[in-house]
Amino acid sequence: MSLTETVSEIDHLSEEQRDCIENCNAAAQVCEWCADECLGSEDMEECARLCRDVADITSLHARFMARDSDYSSQLAEACADACEDCADECESHDADHCQTCADVLRDCAETCRNMA
Repeated sequence: MSLTETVSEIDHLSEEQRDCIENCNAAAQVCEWCADECLGSEDMEECARLCRDVADITSLHARFMARDSDYSSQLAEACADACEDCADECESHDADHCQTCADVLRDCAETCRNMA
């Protein structure tokens, strides 16, 4: 069963929440990839650091939404802020992985902001 199929089975979620969970999971994955690609380059240390932070906070936010946590909305705002900061950093680099990451993070920030 795919992640989308699994998320669709959680009956307490709205369509907007489902989209946010999917965007958060995509952000976590792309950030792990981007951070790994940035390792070893002194110019990319901040990008890697921010990507790792975002990978952690987006995966946590997705889990909070899935279990209908009372803290999900507060975490959504922090998640949106982190995604926006990381997207800004990624956009400052020419690497394809950074540009891809920034695009995914903009989508995630928007859906998280709607959850806040």
